[in-house]
Amino acid sequence: MIDQKIITLLTLAKTGNYTKAADILCITQPAVSHQIRLLEEQYGIKIFTKGRKGLKSTAEGEILLEYARKALSLSERVKQAIEDSRNCIQRFTVGVTPTLGETIVSQIFTPYCREHPEAHIVIVTHSLKKISSMLKSDEIDWAIIDGNIPGDDYTSVLLDTDYLCLVVSPRHRFAQMETVSLSELKKEKLIMRSQNTGTRTLFENHLSSHSENIKNFNIIIEIDNITTIKELVSSNLGVSIIAHSACKTEEASGTLVVVPIRNLTMLREINCIFKKDSSHTEILEEIGRIYTNPDSL
Repeated sequence: MIDQKIITLLTLAKTGNYTKAADILCITQPAVSHQIRLLEEQYGIKIFTKGRKGLKSTAEGEILLEYARKALSLSERVKQAIEDSRNCIQRFTVGVTPTLGETIVSQIFTPYCREHPEAHIVIVTHSLKKISSMLKSDEIDWAIIDGNIPGDDYTSVLLDTDYLCLVVSPRHRFAQMETVSLSELKKEKLIMRSQNTGTRTLFENHLSSHSENIKNFNIIIEIDNITTIKELVSSNLGVSIIAHSACKTEEASGTLVVVPIRNLTMLREINCIFKKDSSHTEILEEIGRIYTNPDSL
C-alpha cells in the first residue's frame, strides 16, 4: 500500500497550494504541512520552495516526486493485476507514436485479439519523448515506436522497416519531377510534424548527415495529426516529409504524389520496446511472430 504521505506529496505538487491540497484530501492544512515535514526529515531534503505562482519543487524534491509517481503507478497496477487475475483478464497498456497509431496498430492487434478474447488492451498515442518518459515511469507496459529508445534498461525488437518520403499534391510542380534536391526543397513551404516526434527527429538527423539544418527550411505549419498533414498537402498548401506507410492509400488513389529526394534515403525502423524485466515477454514474442508471419495463424 502507498503511504498517505506520498499521496499528500503528489496532491500538493499538483495543486501548488497547501489549502487546496487539504481540501482535496479532506484533512486540515496543518496535517498536510506535518506530512510534508516528515518526508523532508526522512530524506534530509527541502521538497518545495515558494514561488510567485505557488509552490515549486526543488531539485531534490523533483527526484522524490518522480519516484513517488512511479510508486503510485505501480501500486495501482498491482491492484488492477490482482483484479484481472480474479476475472481471468489479460490487460496491458501500450504506447504508440502517432504515425504508427494511424497505420499498423490494427495489423498488430487485430489478429492477436482474435486469438486472445480475454485480452484488454489500452493504447495511448503520444510523441516519442512522452512515450519514453511513460515507459521509464512504468505508466505503460511496452511501446511500439518509429525509431528507438536508448538505454541499457530496454530491449528492442525490430517489427518492420519503413522510410520517410517527400509527399506533394498532384498539382504541385514537384509532382512532374523524377527527383528533387534539398536546395529545391528549401524553396518550398513545409508542413511538418512537431519537434521531438520520431519523424521530425529522423528527418533532422538525415539533414545533419548532409550538412544541412532544419532552420534553413521554410516550415509554415507544425502539427502532430498525420491525417491533417495529408489533407493540407493534398490541397497544395505545402509539401511534407512523412512515413511512406502513412501515405500508401493516398499514393495509390493519386491524391498524393511521392517524390524521391536526390541522394537522401531516410530509412525508419519500427520497433517494439520494453523493459528487460518486463513480465510480458511471451506476449511480445507472439505479437512479433503474428505481425511478421500472419500466415502462421
